[in-house]
Amino acid sequence: MTDELLTHLEDFLILVVDDIPANLKVMKEILEPVGYSVTFARSGDQVLERVKLAKPDLILLDLMMPEIDGLQVFEALKAEPKTQDLPVIFLTASQEEEHLIQAFELGAVDYVTKPFRKPELLARVRTHLLLKYTVDKLRETQIELQEALKAVEKLARLDPLTGILNRRALMEIADQEMNRAKRYGTPFSILLLDVDHFKQVNDTYGHPVGDQALCAVVESILNGIRQVDFVGRYGGEEFAVILPEISTDSAWKAAERIRLQIEKMTILTEQRELKLTVSIGVTTYEREDQIVDQLFKRADQGLYQAKAEGRNQSCQV
Repeated sequence: MTDELLTHLEDFLILVVDDIPANLKVMKEILEPVGYSVTFARSGDQVLERVKLAKPDLILLDLMMPEIDGLQVFEALKAEPKTQDLPVIFLTASQEEEHLIQAFELGAVDYVTKPFRKPELLARVRTHLLLKYTVDKLRETQIELQEALKAVEKLARLDPLTGILNRRALMEIADQEMNRAKRYGTPFSILLLDVDHFKQVNDTYGHPVGDQALCAVVESILNGIRQVDFVGRYGGEEFAVILPEISTDSAWKAAERIRLQIEKMTILTEQRELKLTVSIGVTTYEREDQIVDQLFKRADQGLYQAKAEGRNQSCQV
């Protein structure tokens, strides 16, 4: 990391602030030959304007200046979210000890006394640029880790084949919706779908075609529900749809809409055109229900009834 910093000094912008031109000239002669990019300001007002145009990596700030002194400039920088983390090294005369203490209390990182000694100045500048570089890299890494964690958490809730909710995530959402229905007295329904004769599809055409068929079924389900609804893979060729604020009649209509869409669907495979149907169990939350498993048990009963009565139909329980 240190080597990377040393070979890219021109990438670091240093803002030098002093009301005395001779001091600025000295700073220029020390910093620029080493390779740093340097910009200058002669007043506090200029500093506040310059940082808006180009945010420096380090500020060398004269402590005692007319009109707006270094401490006032520093406080103004600290008050702005975009500049509050900028490292500031104060330039000061040795007799300004009281002001230096105040500067450190405000958050200054270091100071350099006048007249400037080149080795000391360069060492302090390099140290604080390295610290800033390290902190910036750590922040970038933290953001990347947070994004990666979010991605992992999201993947942990999704079915890897179809991209919809897996059973665990599905049951969590169903439990939340049931609690909401209890609290506010709103309806809440569940559809449980099973692809008819799906084992024959796998046995006849192979699992890759079976996977293609399941993904096509999911796409058809998603096209038939609202944005506020949830769909998940309940297991194998079974899928569940959670319908918040949907009553009995509307739930059955939603089931039939999905069933008919799948019935009309044609899946193109390398071997032939494949047609599928589904059986659907439909149920709605009742005040007597204590746990969400009771709803899924009823939906499963409806699904069993739909299959027993010839499949490719919706049955409400």
